[in-house]
Amino acid sequence: MDKNRTEGMKNQVKGTAKEIAGKVTGNTSKEVAGKAQKTAGKVQSAVGKANDDARKGR
Repeated sequence: MDKNRTEGMKNQVKGTAKEIAGKVTGNTSKEVAGKAQKTAGKVQSAVGKANDDARKGR
């Protein structure tokens, strides 16, 4: 498994946590930062998946 996939998943989880914390506390900037981190994690995971698929010849 490509390292980008695992790191991307970590970023998605951290981003979700930040987003929820921002919503609960009413901190809009933290909520937006969480959404951005979650999106970056999704992209990073997709890159890792593409790398894995390329290695497997798909």
